Amino acid sequence: MFRLKRAKVNRDRNALIIFTREPEPGKTKTRLMPYFSAEKCAELHRCMLRDISKEMKSVDADIIVAYTGGSDGPEFLRKTFGRNTVYIEQRGADIGIRMQNAVSDALDLGYGKAVLIGTDIPELEAETIDTAFAMLDACDVVIGPTEDGGYYLIGMKEVRPEAFSIRIYGVDTVFNETITAMEEAGINVGCVDEYSDIDVPEDIAGFRRRMRDDDFIRRSYTGRFLADNATVSVIIPVYNESSGIEDLLGQLLPYRNECEIIIVDGGSTDDTVNKAGKLIAEYFNESGCRVSISESDKGRSIQMNSGAFASNGDILFFLHCDSVLPKDFLKEIRRTMSASDWGCFGVKFPSRNVFMITNRIISNHRARFRWMPYGDQGIFIDRDLFFEMGMFPEIPIMEDYEFSLKLKRYGFKPGMASRRITTSARRYIRPGRGLVGETCDILRTELNMWRLRSMLRRGKSPEEIIKLYKDIR
Repeated sequence: MFRLKRAKVNRDRNALIIFTREPEPGKTKTRLMPYFSAEKCAELHRCMLRDISKEMKSVDADIIVAYTGGSDGPEFLRKTFGRNTVYIEQRGADIGIRMQNAVSDALDLGYGKAVLIGTDIPELEAETIDTAFAMLDACDVVIGPTEDGGYYLIGMKEVRPEAFSIRIYGVDTVFNETITAMEEAGINVGCVDEYSDIDVPEDIAGFRRRMRDDDFIRRSYTGRFLADNATVSVIIPVYNESSGIEDLLGQLLPYRNECEIIIVDGGSTDDTVNKAGKLIAEYFNESGCRVSISESDKGRSIQMNSGAFASNGDILFFLHCDSVLPKDFLKEIRRTMSASDWGCFGVKFPSRNVFMITNRIISNHRARFRWMPYGDQGIFIDRDLFFEMGMFPEIPIMEDYEFSLKLKRYGFKPGMASRRITTSARRYIRPGRGLVGETCDILRTELNMWRLRSMLRRGKSPEEIIKLYKDIR
């Protein structure tokens, strides 16, 4: 049975009520399932509690944790908020009554003001809480709205049952209905800043977007957790890649449970599809693997867009079949995407020819400083942004160039991973040509590529340009 220990408290002191539950798998943040597993939902909640605890230490108030759940009591909450904090168990048939009782219990302890907050907003700043307490000097009730139509904060100097009288919580009318109920009762209400909470997967996408522009929340417990747990879809367009598909799948094998892998064939006339299918069946068939192979019309942009439509990842990573991935490439992608809307790897070639080294330097400089990465650098991008930008233009050549140009026009600067992807030099060098022959091949290819890009900038159609582009497969 609930018992509240009475103590003498100076009425000039403020009480900040943390209204939450003990973070247990399967019982917390369940609206995020199956986007996150039950354990990851609980870990996300733990991260948000750590952020709230850290920030609220600077508020001029005593903290009271009003909790529910926990077979052994508020074990994690005690570790996070300290064992000297007051812990009271939530009481009541619905959330409104439980919040009212928590405020009543805090005021009964002798505090002059009580402000109650939820823990779904890791971005909440101490300054907002101090403002709420200050506003109670002139207002009967203070409330903090959320972007989705609810509220994250409510405070008062005496219990106002009208503030908790609405019938249904968890809908987008909660804030407006609460304000209306209080105004009809003649209660003077003040509002503090609006915040966005984290309840559903769409909220996580919004948090990640804000995180990329805010180093403070990027370094938060929640920010680091959401960056490390962004899902990646690896999309691989293939056409007549029988000689290279085994190599690439061998590279991806260690990551088979950490990402989604989508191979899109453009009508190969060799053994690519059959070989990939056998490898997937043999090595990628365990539970948890998300590997598929599908077919589409030929054309790299068409194939990549088809793969994007079939994907589920937060981040889309477009990978050429002849690439060699750097170690821990998924960590590199997630780290880069924590601060950028899109990005790429630095590129290198398996050739010591001075002109290939020059090509590497120019390519990396172009991507970093001119915001123009090409597809062989392994472009990765926020899923929502990819579709907002209209996907890759379905043209027969230079879809990566056109897509990068469009992102640049809209002001999206790419991030660059610290490690490099190795790209085949097969387009530049024919085997057995010797140093002089290799150099001639490289210069001839570079000149032709420069000419093709120039033609595109001058308005020549991709259909005309593709006639001058030799398919080496």
